Amino acid sequence: MDIDFALVLVILVAVCGGIWLLDSLLLRKIRIKNQEQQQSRHTRAKTDEGKSRQLEELEKEPIIVEYAKSFFPVLLIVLVLRSFVLEPFQIPTGSMIPTLAVGDFILVNKYAYGLRLPVLGTKIMHVDEPKRGEVMVFIPPHVDQYYIKRVIGLPGDRIRYEDKVLYINGEEVHREYAESIEISLENLSIPGTKFREEIGGIVHDMQLSDMVQNRGLRTSWIVPEDHYFMMGDNRDNSLDSRSWGPVHESKIVGKAVAIWLHKDPGLNLPNFSRNQLIK
Repeated sequence: MDIDFALVLVILVAVCGGIWLLDSLLLRKIRIKNQEQQQSRHTRAKTDEGKSRQLEELEKEPIIVEYAKSFFPVLLIVLVLRSFVLEPFQIPTGSMIPTLAVGDFILVNKYAYGLRLPVLGTKIMHVDEPKRGEVMVFIPPHVDQYYIKRVIGLPGDRIRYEDKVLYINGEEVHREYAESIEISLENLSIPGTKFREEIGGIVHDMQLSDMVQNRGLRTSWIVPEDHYFMMGDNRDNSLDSRSWGPVHESKIVGKAVAIWLHKDPGLNLPNFSRNQLIK
């Protein structure tokens, strides 16, 4: 399971905020009381310089309180932006090639499909529903990890994928030949074809291997209520709803909107060569 950064961020905000609140309500009063007691104990014999140093020590905030007050507003802003506006992700696999490459850093719009509480995922405000053809980040039903695929089927849709041809509600999805390419599959380079496909009015690239046959025995699905059928653009090298079924609405994370950075695997510097909106 991946590290739940949202949970870590919530805990840090809660801890820093709690320390700040505890200091404001209790610890600061104790320090002031100790200061007043110390002042009353001073004798005329003690020098003003000695009094001043002692009082400064009493007035000084503990280091943990200083850090909590410094980090709390920064962490809170990051939490709000990450939970309700935009969240960055890195693409770890090639299931969305040619749209997304391994090493792409993308921005995900967390507001597009409604506001959800961090960690819990409970929707607190409805905005819009996912549409066919959009690229979406979600948590699949079989593992607690973030996945990214393209929305193919909406609730109630009939999906059929047979002989590498996609049908939605009985209609063949339109695609046009783009070019012949080489596809990397299990560390092998095999011939393939890139197509320009249109789903829900969104035109995008997708690719098929010229050698790999249909994966699995099942070729048709009916998308249940509140679920979405997801597929990768690298059709012959994508673990998606064809394998583990449709995704429930409660597992939606957000809409992928842009590539803002790219880093090739290994000891390579990040670059902006692939900056673009995601189609």
